[in-house]
Amino acid sequence: MVTKQYTGSPDEADLTRADSLAREIFSDVANKWALLIIESLGDHTLRFSELCQEIEGISHKMLTQNLRMLERNGLVERTVHPTVPPRVEYTLTEPGRGLRQTVDGMCDWTHRYLGHIEASRHRFDA
Repeated sequence: MVTKQYTGSPDEADLTRADSLAREIFSDVANKWALLIIESLGDHTLRFSELCQEIEGISHKMLTQNLRMLERNGLVERTVHPTVPPRVEYTLTEPGRGLRQTVDGMCDWTHRYLGHIEASRHRFDA
């Protein structure tokens, strides 16, 4: 399926359409690695290796793929400093900081209901 290109005002965007650009964006940013990258960057500027250390369990490949996707969507800015070896840093853009507010809310929700969810899973699995 070809993604419909966005035109017009945001109020006219039909987020429920199968070919909606919004669905592609939702798919991109609603994965655990993207959310953890956004949360880790927060108000910081971090290098690739710092992000890798910050996010336990992420592979270099997954970090690279997600940083590229977030950069493509304008949520992360990548800065290459002309040194030997090159120093590359990542920071959230203004839209990325806006999304971070939502991610922070999701993290707060997770902390608040983690015990409830764990108990529900135990009951369901029994």
